[in-house]
Amino acid sequence: MARVYNFSAGPSVLPESVLRRAADEMLDYQGSGQSVMEMSHRSKTYDAIIKECEALLREVMNIPDNYKVLFLQGGASSQFAMIPLNLLTGSGKADFLITGQWANKAYQEAARYGEAKVIASSKDKTFSYIPEWDEADFTPDADYFHICMNNTIYGTKFHKLPETGDVPLIADVSSCILSEPIDVSKFGILYAGAQKNMGPAGLTVVIIREDLIKEPQACTPTMFKYSTHSENDSMFNTPPCYSIYICKLVLEWIRDEIGGLEKMKEINEKKAKLLYDFLDESAMFRGTVEKKDRSLMNIPFVTGNDELDACFVKEAASAGFVNLKGHRSVGGMRASIYNAMPIEGVEKLVAFMKAFEAANA
Repeated sequence: MARVYNFSAGPSVLPESVLRRAADEMLDYQGSGQSVMEMSHRSKTYDAIIKECEALLREVMNIPDNYKVLFLQGGASSQFAMIPLNLLTGSGKADFLITGQWANKAYQEAARYGEAKVIASSKDKTFSYIPEWDEADFTPDADYFHICMNNTIYGTKFHKLPETGDVPLIADVSSCILSEPIDVSKFGILYAGAQKNMGPAGLTVVIIREDLIKEPQACTPTMFKYSTHSENDSMFNTPPCYSIYICKLVLEWIRDEIGGLEKMKEINEKKAKLLYDFLDESAMFRGTVEKKDRSLMNIPFVTGNDELDACFVKEAASAGFVNLKGHRSVGGMRASIYNAMPIEGVEKLVAFMKAFEAANA
């Protein structure tokens, strides 16, 4: 069996031990005689799976007791509507920092349901940095303040958070959740599509402070009410059962094999340093993000020559380094080095890049 090194931004690489465990349990989950894909979500066996997944997430992320964990569907994109529908019920105002495509989509969707204000944006330089903000510009009575913590397409990350006071800070953490410790208590809501660091596509995790689960706007569909899912323990309808099961296995991997999020952060920092150090020294390749705002998870880079970029992507794929082509809105290359990318994958990529540079100098 030949496994490639998968640098996809998502759906992304999963831990090999998790895949092997899932394969071992595919036909018979713990003596049940059936796959998790097949079993009733109302069964005692599946009830134990979803409850264990929540307990593991609470343990690994140290989630306070006054937060609910919801296992939903619709991707992080569904939250762009769900958040304003449920939270724009006071002043009807929300503030946004625009640091990329997903932050902008969250802003545009919120503007359909209330007054959305852009506090700062990095669009002027193709979102290659995190913009500075002036707290004097914040809306004092805003219902919430939204950021995208890690910008998958552009490779930037918030290394400090805006101080929003009593205004709930909400963050899309789709591409950085579980990559390092995070103080959940600083946020009103954290939400993430699972397909980067948590499991396969289909699952969306929402961690929400209980006081924010309230009566939404009158037009809100039943399935878009946080209360619907909170009151039914994420079982109002059939949840994404298999994705939740894989998420449980990933959380066990982080806790038992990696040793928790502090250790996960150390590994991720080591991987990112390997690639960033090479990019900073290379005469051919260069990173596209301001150094102070670099992401640990998504590393975009270019040669400055479109034909050479295309040649690199093609040769890299032939050598077993796949999904390195940059997002269509940016071009160049992007290496997504999520939790499950082994250190040796980054080491071998850097070695290949050095050889490519020497051959094409």
